[in-house]
Amino acid sequence: MGYVAVKGGNEAIEQACQLFAWERMKGSSRAVGVDQIRDQLYLAVDRIMGEGSLYAPDLAALSFKQAAGDTFEAAFMLRAYRATQPRLGYSQPVNTEEMRIVRRISSAFKDIPGGQLLGGTSDYTLRLLDFELLENDEARRNAFRERLFAHLPASEEIPASFPKVIHILRREGLLDESGAQPPGSDPFDITRQSLTFPASRSAALQSLARGETGGMLALAYSSMRGYGNIHPTLGELRVGYVPLTMAHPVSGAPYTVGEVKVTEAEVLARFEGADGMPRFTLGYGLCFGQNELKAISMAVLDRCTRTAQPACPAEDQEFVLYHIDGVESMGFCNHWKLPHYVDFLSDLDRLRKAQQVARQSAPEEENHAAE
Repeated sequence: MGYVAVKGGNEAIEQACQLFAWERMKGSSRAVGVDQIRDQLYLAVDRIMGEGSLYAPDLAALSFKQAAGDTFEAAFMLRAYRATQPRLGYSQPVNTEEMRIVRRISSAFKDIPGGQLLGGTSDYTLRLLDFELLENDEARRNAFRERLFAHLPASEEIPASFPKVIHILRREGLLDESGAQPPGSDPFDITRQSLTFPASRSAALQSLARGETGGMLALAYSSMRGYGNIHPTLGELRVGYVPLTMAHPVSGAPYTVGEVKVTEAEVLARFEGADGMPRFTLGYGLCFGQNELKAISMAVLDRCTRTAQPACPAEDQEFVLYHIDGVESMGFCNHWKLPHYVDFLSDLDRLRKAQQVARQSAPEEENHAAE
């Protein structure tokens, strides 16, 4: 999180900040409220929470507004805010089988225990512009609401939990789980310890969980296309709310303090087995909010980076984990906009000197050629 402090030209910098604030609010349209962003642009809010590594929908919506829609900048601000907050404790491990499901699909099996639950998604739309949204006034909104809820079927009780699809494979001994975290071991904390390589599974998953969606997608896509050996099948994708459980500070008994919306993906990759027996290998992804591309990309990269002999960038753990953090990469890229006068003048002097030497040596080379 370096390369952001600037000294000198304070008045110009203050004016530039004021102008940016004006660009965000200018025009005759109504100001966008933080509550509107939180409720209606929830996918952007979820992405910012994941990349900012802080589950705080109101603050993520605020950062999105303050950054004028720049998700990189918004995630940067959210993570910076997170760094100022005291750590009060640790939540207990979450069993995602207890997830309150809002969406659940599998591309590995048509019929899965509990059934497929499509939920709210744009996956099946034609990606055509909806020009009615240009006139999205309150009357149209109410009409849509009435049309949507007018002919609902009789309500059915949704199960409190759904069994995992991969349990089908696990029961038959078809799943290799040699890369699982040893039971009872403490997870690595990347916010308090520097990454070292090879990184543990928990450290890698933490880094991936707060990685930038586009960067992770690009690396995962490279493996899917053949620059790697992982062309996965989606065993199960879940979106829902998991209970956040803490140990009571006095009694030590577990108690639930709320819910957290997450996306979980489990992908099945090539046949491999630590004991020589062919089995499916598993890649795992879980991130804050509803961010399905990120969760799937995370699962693919989790499996890629556990390849014994890396043969491409997506399989190189150090390459992947050092380059997926949007806050770090954005900060480094942005620092090129800051003054580099001394560096460049040094390069300029060396280039001029090199050209001078080249001109002086040119006649000598011509004379040697003539002889």
